[in-house]
Amino acid sequence: MGKYDKIKLTMEEKKKMTEDIVYFFEEERDEKLGIIASEAILDFFIQTLGETIYNKALDDALLWFKRNFENLEGDYYSIYK
Repeated sequence: MGKYDKIKLTMEEKKKMTEDIVYFFEEERDEKLGIIASEAILDFFIQTLGETIYNKALDDALLWFKRNFENLEGDYYSIYK
């Protein structure tokens, strides 16, 4: 198991992302990129950045839950008799 195994993409997600990579290279770099190359780039970024981005998303979600729990607790005590 690799460190990026927790990131699973559906076929539709992978197709969309590879299409976005092809589009980016054509528009921004004026380079033609095939599907195999775009999939290799996607795999590279998932392997090198995926875990960091995944963990950042989890940290953001935890912060959101903590903030909302504090609001919930405040609402609870505001109606407590």
